[in-house]
Amino acid sequence: MRKNINKKNGERALTFDEVAAKYPKFPRSILLKIDLHRRGVFYTENALSALDPARHQTGGTHIFGTRDGRLLHRPEAFTLRDGTSVLTTPTPLESDPYIVDLIDGKLMVTDNGKPLDEIFYWDKPDYYGKRTSNGVLMQNVIGARPQRLYITPNRFCHFWSEAGGGGCGFCDIVNNLKQQREEIEMQTRLDPRDVFETVREALKEAGRFTAVFLTSGSDFHGEKPFDREVDFYIEILKAVGENFSAKKIPSQLLCTALTKDQLKRLYDTTCISSVTMDIEVLNEDLFAKICPGKTKWIGYKEWKRRLIDAVDIFGPSRVNTGIVSGVELVQPFGFKGMDEALDAVLAEADELAAHGVSTVNMVWVPRKGSPLGGEKNAPLEYYAALSAGLQAIRRKYGLEIDFDDYRRCGNHPDSDLSRAL
Repeated sequence: MRKNINKKNGERALTFDEVAAKYPKFPRSILLKIDLHRRGVFYTENALSALDPARHQTGGTHIFGTRDGRLLHRPEAFTLRDGTSVLTTPTPLESDPYIVDLIDGKLMVTDNGKPLDEIFYWDKPDYYGKRTSNGVLMQNVIGARPQRLYITPNRFCHFWSEAGGGGCGFCDIVNNLKQQREEIEMQTRLDPRDVFETVREALKEAGRFTAVFLTSGSDFHGEKPFDREVDFYIEILKAVGENFSAKKIPSQLLCTALTKDQLKRLYDTTCISSVTMDIEVLNEDLFAKICPGKTKWIGYKEWKRRLIDAVDIFGPSRVNTGIVSGVELVQPFGFKGMDEALDAVLAEADELAAHGVSTVNMVWVPRKGSPLGGEKNAPLEYYAALSAGLQAIRRKYGLEIDFDDYRRCGNHPDSDLSRAL
């Protein structure tokens, strides 16, 4: 599907229909999902009137913030008619988002007044609104995706505490945490007992969830760097595992690039079955510029080496890394053209895949509270070509993506393609 696009910054980007025509094999619903993430959405008052807090998931539990800097009273996410999940990024009107409106009793995504697809707000699980024995709202302990429990043990990233700033340029995790603590009773660190009780309650809704997911901010403290991060994951995962008789369960940990010894300790002592260590940017020079904390404490080459080492423990198709796609085109330091960026990123992803490591992409959302929040993300055509390229690499090496596919996560356009291409 890869076609030369060779766009330079400043040239006119193709419209949605032009991209769809250029790549006719790319599913239109997934292309729309990409563009909804890329441009964001704005909910009309009529659309918000259809949001029932007693029935639907509302925003606020995600580890990252929104483009407009608000948390509540909007949907957490929605699905398109074919079941494609879209994690919403509420966006100010002046930024040219898609509009969600209520038309003839149906919720519709529209663009320039034209209805494009009917959508459905996510129904919240039964445990939302209940409290643990410590009095904590269960929805603030564990969030929900279509078939996955979403646990954030630690919402503070210690890279942000570095003198001079060590946080990643696209990230607003700390600013979002400050807002969450002020507005919605959000904790910085979870109590393992609250996690145990919330998982137990969630499992009463038989058949709803098929996997458990953990993600946190990085913590470089400990006898060896990141030991404290590992210790806390073990505490939380043991609390999760108390709800199951099996030694391993369908599960994914998104963490810092840990050493082989640290990963082995996690694997041997908990129920975890797959690991993701997001490198964020597949280029050494850009990694150093955009991810200074990760560069200081681990470094690009070492991050890749640890990903490959993890395959010895978890196995092929059970290790992956994520990239914040589009950030590699930010000027003045990014790639100058889309072909140049695609060639570089896909070559690095191919090298990792040859060792059993998958790469998935997230559409970069320039968030208000992040250092690069004032920049623009990449054209739709770039995301389509990159997503298809990553899926083709997985097929080339026979790698599965079932722990991070469209049913369990819903955030990665390339893993959505696993059911279609």
